[in-house]
Amino acid sequence: MIRLATPADAPPVLAIYAPIVTDTAISFEWEAPSVAEMASRIQTVMRDRPWLVYERAGELLGYAYASTFRERFAYRWSTEVTVYIHADARGRGLGRTLYSALFDVLRLQGYCAAVAGATVPNAATERLHESMGFQEIGRFPAAGFKFGQWHDVVFWRLGLKPLPDQPHELIPLGEIIGTQDWTNAIEKQAQRF
Repeated sequence: MIRLATPADAPPVLAIYAPIVTDTAISFEWEAPSVAEMASRIQTVMRDRPWLVYERAGELLGYAYASTFRERFAYRWSTEVTVYIHADARGRGLGRTLYSALFDVLRLQGYCAAVAGATVPNAATERLHESMGFQEIGRFPAAGFKFGQWHDVVFWRLGLKPLPDQPHELIPLGEIIGTQDWTNAIEKQAQRF
């Protein structure tokens, strides 16, 4: 099932994320965060935006969340998105399923665009974003240094809905949770996987 994350999900979320930090250049963090730090990150995101997890038979297999794209007020209708999948569950469409649910919720809130960034080369991530309709909008050569080499970063953009002449105020996440639209968005995607 797909559901909202809670700070109590920090240990399994960290179990998915930590090897990405310690064993790859996909994340530019040098050290995996603590469980307390991960719980704090979940809480921070959940104040305004969704952090979704996919759980099967009590095991958390992946997560996706939206975060602040940029701090200035005019950026508020765009959000940065991230998805991570447990190593044992990759390649089965779970990233697409979580992203689809996340995007449905973001549309309900009134977001107009999603931005994603990734270290490249990363074939799986590149395929996922391209298959979801993202378009590459920028490449930053040698943006980060990890494991003894420089790595490029690519950013993609996905329009979540047509751009209005005048955007409406964003709907707080708390006002959407529990509505029929919320249930439809989450259940529709969960049934696909």
